[in-house]
Amino acid sequence: MNLPKFLLADNSNHPEDIFVLHTEYPRFLINLKDDSIEWFEDLEGENEQDLANELENLIELAGQFYDSEMEGLE
Repeated sequence: MNLPKFLLADNSNHPEDIFVLHTEYPRFLINLKDDSIEWFEDLEGENEQDLANELENLIELAGQFYDSEMEGLE
């Protein structure tokens, strides 16, 4: 199965939160309500500067993905 790079997620126990799941390395779940991130990978030993740049870009892409999904629902 080919998974999309990003998925929207919700949970009835957290009705005010907006979750986006990134399914490729490095996998993470971001709560767009407060930008908290849960990592599913061990990122120790990675080049910190390269990783920081990549993660900043991925977090921005997650927000753009959410915005485009919401535009499609309007």
